[in-house]
Amino acid sequence: MNRLSIILPAKNEGAALKDLLPRLRLAQPDAEIIVVDDGSTDDTRDICEAAGVSCLSSPYSMGNGAAIKRGARAANGDVLIFMDGDGQHDPADIARLLEKLAQGFDMVVGARDWSSQAGVGRGVANTIYNWLATRMTGHAVEDLTSGYRAVKAERFREFLHLLPNGFSYPTTSTMAFFRSAYPVAYVPIKAAQRIGKSHIKPIKDGIRFLLIIFKIATLYSPLKLFAPASLVFFLMGCVNYLRTYLEAGRLTNGSALMWSAAVIVFLIGLVSEQITSLTYRRDA
Repeated sequence: MNRLSIILPAKNEGAALKDLLPRLRLAQPDAEIIVVDDGSTDDTRDICEAAGVSCLSSPYSMGNGAAIKRGARAANGDVLIFMDGDGQHDPADIARLLEKLAQGFDMVVGARDWSSQAGVGRGVANTIYNWLATRMTGHAVEDLTSGYRAVKAERFREFLHLLPNGFSYPTTSTMAFFRSAYPVAYVPIKAAQRIGKSHIKPIKDGIRFLLIIFKIATLYSPLKLFAPASLVFFLMGCVNYLRTYLEAGRLTNGSALMWSAAVIVFLIGLVSEQITSLTYRRDA
């Protein structure tokens, strides 16, 4: 039987952990539970000690993704469960994730419905992420950014070097699994209202939205993003040339610049595609 390790990144989540850890131990009494304290200034460590749970503490905050990486390195289990330490995720759902994982998948993600999204803005953003990731991979992606997931430890550790230290580790790991042809499945879950204050900042989150859009593409197949962009520049150049030819009977610098941009963007995509292939190449 595979040993199970449950990893919870936490930054000042003491109020939530006080209730969550006993429920987690009750739901999975034989599992290794690791709380990765990301520079907390509250009583997180004392709560973990009282609950008999391992706590990896950092002297300062390194980010959610960094906590995930530290927990994955320290875990002894063959299967890793990642869940938020803010009380949103129900420990009872772990059994459902593991049941699906046992059907031959390498990663199983807890997919939230619309009612479980943290506000309309986040819901719309996640819908766009899911649509784009589905288009890129050719597989139905039901929740790209969910932090509740079960993975085979050996598979997950292959991609630790790709994971960012910030909040977008779910996006990166999901796209990495698809790129490497490791099967991914989804199990519907309900996420509760988080306990405590969110660490997401609106302006920072907006910038992160744009970065994730590009990351989805570059982690899977850059040409699927750059080739259409190149085509748009080429067609814009053609339209501009047709307009200036009919009006003045000549080719303008504007059309030449757009065609040059089309070539440059396509070549960038081609080089990115090669870099991506090298990134995922495994040594024999």
